[in-house]
Amino acid sequence: MKEILITTTEHIPGHNYEIIGEVFGVTTQSRNAISDIGAGLKSIVGGEIKGYSKMIENSREQAIQRLREEADEKGADAIVMMRFDSGSIGTDMQSVVAYGTAVKFVD
Repeated sequence: MKEILITTTEHIPGHNYEIIGEVFGVTTQSRNAISDIGAGLKSIVGGEIKGYSKMIENSREQAIQRLREEADEKGADAIVMMRFDSGSIGTDMQSVVAYGTAVKFVD
């Protein structure tokens, strides 16, 4: 797979491009029982729940990788206006979506 530039901006300095279309990378992770117990205890005293933070970090990385793969399959050189969205599914799953617009350089 070729390297695909991903940016949160609309314009890429020094490049002209045509729009290919929207691309997505989605992942859903489940929380494990041990993390849930630890989170429950941590909520009593407050502070960061590192297990959940790591899960979200890993989910974002996986979503970006899937975003790149979909853009590559469409022949894109870059993705502009990349964003994340996340949400809970039930009480024990977290979904993360990376999305943006795939573009092809024309210069």
